[in-house]
Amino acid sequence: MTQKNFNKDGFILKKNLFSEIEINKLKEFIKTSSEKENNARQTKSSSGKLSITLWNDPSDDLFGKFSTNERIVKPMEEYLDDEVYHYHSKIIWKKPGDGGFDWHQDYGYWYHNACLYPDMASCFIMLDKATKENGCLKVLKGSHRVGRIGHGISDTPEQTADMERINELEKRHECVYITADPGDALFFHANLLHSSDANKSKDSRRTLIVCFNTKSNNPYKESGHASYTRLKVSSSNTIMEYKID
Repeated sequence: MTQKNFNKDGFILKKNLFSEIEINKLKEFIKTSSEKENNARQTKSSSGKLSITLWNDPSDDLFGKFSTNERIVKPMEEYLDDEVYHYHSKIIWKKPGDGGFDWHQDYGYWYHNACLYPDMASCFIMLDKATKENGCLKVLKGSHRVGRIGHGISDTPEQTADMERINELEKRHECVYITADPGDALFFHANLLHSSDANKSKDSRRTLIVCFNTKSNNPYKESGHASYTRLKVSSSNTIMEYKID
């Protein structure tokens, strides 16, 4: 899978990017990380609530060892053809019965954070098995090539993409459900249209999402997320070397 595939489809799924042991270690760390858990906010989507925790500083803890890991950073720089830096990270907890997200582009939001270009992307790391039943991510393949779509306010606090355009794009672009296993990681462009359905299963689904901006796309003024700071890339083995207190 190369930059050519990323440019054509808008996403690349890397299987087994992280091992079962590494993912289980992160799950254990989440249980002990009260600061992140206490900062979780409940967000209401069109199909119910879900919990999101977001932070800008990658820090030097286990979250940071994942978000700055060379297994993520190197492919991201290849796909975006530029040096990248940590824009922000977030954990999404989708518990049984929790809702999903309407169709949107990440750049539909980030455009308003003084980022002039859509030269941005995210890495979506599965901590639990992602299935249609538990509301896995779904994407419109190649939809990043339409450019930024206007995002308006729906009947929820979340902004959603122009549904007239979405309805037309759904006729022309394949909808791909990203069913995946723990440790798999989805790299996707900031203009790729994506959404998810409610969790209709009996199990929670957790995801760590690491978002990146390119150095050349540094915001022209201060915004709610990070400006360019040279990223200190972690080697692959730092995850297993990290000691949980």
